[in-house]
Amino acid sequence: MRLLFLLTGLYSLGASNAVTIYGQIPLAQRTATATSGQANPTQSPLPAYDETILKPPSPPTDQSLTFSLNLAASNTSVPKLSIMQHGSFYGFSIEMSVATQLLGKNSSYLQVPFLNLLGQIEQRAGGTHIRIGGNTQDFAYRVDSTDNGHATTKEKADSNNPTLTPAVLYSDDLFYLAGNVSAHVNVGWYFGAARSSFLIHEHSKSCKTGIPFNDTNWRLQIAEKSQSILGDRLLGLQGGNEPDYYLSHGHRTEPYDVQEYSNDFASLVQAIQNDANIPVKNMLIGPSLASGPWTPDRLWGAGYLDRFKDVLKIISMEHYPTNNCFATFGVGSAVDPQEMFPNFLNHNAGSKLIEPYLDTSARAQALGKPFVMFETNSATCGGLPGISDSFGAALWAVDYGLTMAAANFSGALLHIGGQNVYYNPFTPPPTNQSTFNQWTIGAIYYSVLVVAEVFGKSNVSQIIDTSNNGIYNPSYAVYDGGALSKVVMINFIDDASGAHDITGTFSVNGGQVPSQVYVKYLYASSVSVKTNITWAGQVYATTFGNKFQVDGRPKGDLNIVTVQCDQNANQCHIPLKAPSLAVVFLTNPSNGNQAAPTFATTALTKTAHTVTVDPSVLATSNGHSGKDRLQLGSTSHGSTNGVEGLKALIPGASLLFALAAGAGALFVGVAR
Repeated sequence: MRLLFLLTGLYSLGASNAVTIYGQIPLAQRTATATSGQANPTQSPLPAYDETILKPPSPPTDQSLTFSLNLAASNTSVPKLSIMQHGSFYGFSIEMSVATQLLGKNSSYLQVPFLNLLGQIEQRAGGTHIRIGGNTQDFAYRVDSTDNGHATTKEKADSNNPTLTPAVLYSDDLFYLAGNVSAHVNVGWYFGAARSSFLIHEHSKSCKTGIPFNDTNWRLQIAEKSQSILGDRLLGLQGGNEPDYYLSHGHRTEPYDVQEYSNDFASLVQAIQNDANIPVKNMLIGPSLASGPWTPDRLWGAGYLDRFKDVLKIISMEHYPTNNCFATFGVGSAVDPQEMFPNFLNHNAGSKLIEPYLDTSARAQALGKPFVMFETNSATCGGLPGISDSFGAALWAVDYGLTMAAANFSGALLHIGGQNVYYNPFTPPPTNQSTFNQWTIGAIYYSVLVVAEVFGKSNVSQIIDTSNNGIYNPSYAVYDGGALSKVVMINFIDDASGAHDITGTFSVNGGQVPSQVYVKYLYASSVSVKTNITWAGQVYATTFGNKFQVDGRPKGDLNIVTVQCDQNANQCHIPLKAPSLAVVFLTNPSNGNQAAPTFATTALTKTAHTVTVDPSVLATSNGHSGKDRLQLGSTSHGSTNGVEGLKALIPGASLLFALAAGAGALFVGVAR
């Protein structure tokens, strides 16, 4: 890793001095490790950098080490096969308050690592979909412009939410920013509705934000602006976020139940119908329950779907398997991550999560509507240390996603917060840390890549859960264009000895296995680890073992394992390490693949006073005398040029004045 440092000339009373500052890491960003799930009490790492390592569960004593699947060659003889799925099944839900950290500060400056990471998904799935919203959408206010030149800015708010979300001020440039991202990678967007009167702000009298949900004096700027600016890149508008919590969070007063919410929604629908600046009237997404105080069947019983089926584009829910609200905000009950960890490491985890929504999925199918899990991740209130960013979470997220797909969900959005959460698929450094931090990759980013490859670009893939070897060994069959195309096998068991490595065998009923199959493995040494996670032999970090240096491009050689099949016996035997995941392709996945789009940095920050020096040279460069140091002069504008002196003291040093690709921003023309 190259070390960047800054030479600053300090002048006082005519004297010339020089100070070298390098390798300075924020005090809040210390690394915590533990084997019992408890971080070192003397350190307070930010959750995005937390390195808590949990103890993996002991292997089961009664696990069969082999299993067999007899899979139909054609989908015509497969009962309970899913609806047709797309490779962009997993998308992202970005908390509105951190949108500019991820996308770029405004429509002219886009984050290159973000584009590269999305480009990897586009290569596999053809595109992805992103929601800008979350709790902060409820406290968002439209302004003509922001003081800092960003598309959004934040202010404190008395929000009554357990997540203490800030108020967000946004300008129309937020929509231009999203549009310019879509000009580089194929992204469709959802925007969330906001409610207008939860706080008093100096701008609020003239420009409250769009689709307010606090009263029926509707302000519809989000709907108007997003439709006019994004056009067909806009996939839908969320009409309210977790309304079943409005009462307990202080956003409504008694009485407020399913009927009152339905009446509010009806008032919103009428306001949209009356607004000539909203040409597309049927783009609403709802009801987005958290399934907390209200269950879906209560809302369906109140006639919500019958009442709004003509204006609903997507039926949505939001749900997490557990929460960390007590540790983060003192709300609810304490959760011990070490005790919770085994709950994520089996097939029951995903199956139980979808059970409350099977009826909703069937209702959506009957209405011809997509059903989307609009916000989810490993635990609400920021995730759980040691779980949410572990390899175990990566396996869990793949299994959860495929379980949803097999149950006819049309998609799911993995939520992304800032540096104060554990579960992000990727995390940018704050602007004021960009000189010493790069982007961080999270384990569940690999899950998104895997699911994208499982369904691919055809948009006609169908999936069925074929699991028959207990809860630790789920499996799935995937049909593309009516023919068996892929098999997915997972081994949740953690055992480095190899004693719980498993062999899965599949045969083709009504056909024959190919002479060979091609296997991509999602692999790490343990369910507990957070680094050296590989997908087909590649990692998404600049070096193996370092998840904190990410430019959005894979490193390492692609490794697709060829497995010879026994055509006489009509069998293919697939080995699975403990732990690992295998995606088995019946045809070569390399055929016809194009390289993922990547982007270079064209906008530079701190272009003055920045040099790159071999760390081994720099390590001994501070021992020069004061007499020698005077030869350096200054690197400050208008002062004596010290470059020649620096060359003399550090022979062969390269003076670089550009950031590496992926470490900066892409400058684009503003598309308006």
